[in-house]
Amino acid sequence: MKFYDWLKPGIKVKRWFFFGIFGVLLIAFGFTELAIRRVYDYYYKLFYIFLNITGILVITISVMEITKSIIRINNKNQINISLNSRKIENLIDEKRLLVKGPKIVAVGGGTGLSTMLRGLKYYTSNITAIVTVGDDGGGSGDLREDLGMLPPGDIRNCILALADTEPLMEDLLQYRFKDGKLKNQSFGNLFLAAMNGISDNFEHAVQKMSSVLAVTGKVLPVTLEDMKLVAELENGSRIEGESQIPEEALRQNSRIKKISIEPQNAKPLDDAIKAIEEADAIVLGPGSLYTSIIPNLLVKNIAESIRKSDAIKIYISNIMTQPGETDGFKASDHIKVLRKYGGRNIVDYVIANNGDIPTEIKEKYALDNSILVELDKKEIKKLGVEIIEEPLAKIEKGYVKHDSEKLGEVIVDTIMEKKLLYDRKKIIEYMYVSKKIKEKEKKNKGKQ
Repeated sequence: MKFYDWLKPGIKVKRWFFFGIFGVLLIAFGFTELAIRRVYDYYYKLFYIFLNITGILVITISVMEITKSIIRINNKNQINISLNSRKIENLIDEKRLLVKGPKIVAVGGGTGLSTMLRGLKYYTSNITAIVTVGDDGGGSGDLREDLGMLPPGDIRNCILALADTEPLMEDLLQYRFKDGKLKNQSFGNLFLAAMNGISDNFEHAVQKMSSVLAVTGKVLPVTLEDMKLVAELENGSRIEGESQIPEEALRQNSRIKKISIEPQNAKPLDDAIKAIEEADAIVLGPGSLYTSIIPNLLVKNIAESIRKSDAIKIYISNIMTQPGETDGFKASDHIKVLRKYGGRNIVDYVIANNGDIPTEIKEKYALDNSILVELDKKEIKKLGVEIIEEPLAKIEKGYVKHDSEKLGEVIVDTIMEKKLLYDRKKIIEYMYVSKKIKEKEKKNKGKQ
């Protein structure tokens, strides 16, 4: 590693190095007085002996702290490197940047949340994903019913999004069995179910799986209670179960009037509340409004903690409307629903797509009565919410998704401009994140 790299702030080595030098000076002074000046007074001798002992203690502490700092940079010994290797330079720099990144809490569920996390992990390791556990469909629903565990699907996707794994390992964990009793069940779900079996609770199982896969940040279930979603439609019908709500809303041709959870006083994880309180930014979505985002806000103290947090609150607007949930919704309608369940101060900024998508893709979605979410700027401004618009749509296998890299960059840009720039305590984080964005832009230009 080059000498000037060690001079950069944030590595937590320089402070302990100079602390060690101070210890050397204490020993040198004490030894000089004892050996050269030969002070014979008992109390003077005792004082200079004390200086020598203090110096030794200071040097010991400094060496220990320098070692811990280097180990921390080296990702807790998860990667073996040689001090003679060129890789150490990039590794130390990369880990220092990530550790100094903004503290981001992402709240939601489904594939939208995991897509966003893939883009964010490039800029910071201080990510906490708070994930809904209301899913009762597919393989997750089967495991929930058979084993009495919380649904692992959304948790699994978020863990993999933040994991530092080889492509083969990710393919393995996402693999779905095609035949037999395990048909349509993913290996990752089974992996998490096995972890749950050897752990005290689901939270510990998630932590263990995250540790095995070297996850950047944390993935937390919003609650450990057996949470169930309940919807009341405008026609008065009551629908139970996350997977049934949009289907029944479509079948009965009636919009969702109210969403709730059972038990109503479901307790959140303490770590989730703590992460919200310490966050620089809280991001809601992207994802299904009623079945992925709102359920988290209904868990006790979650919405209140978000409102009280000093973090900036960002909502990632969906690109397309979702049949059975947000038919005909404009961007402002999404914000109004969030305020209905989370309170007025639940959203400060909305990040929305202003790019178009190919006509053939629009026509495909139109067959399911799904259209582009309209960005009605005037109505959003009336709500006191600031708009940040960028072309965020990406077509993948015929489906519209958020471009994870672009979305991550826009989110971090927003946090820098609206939060870090005005906080003197965060100036180092601002400098580091700026560097990451410049590196990313340079890399993207090189691909063009």
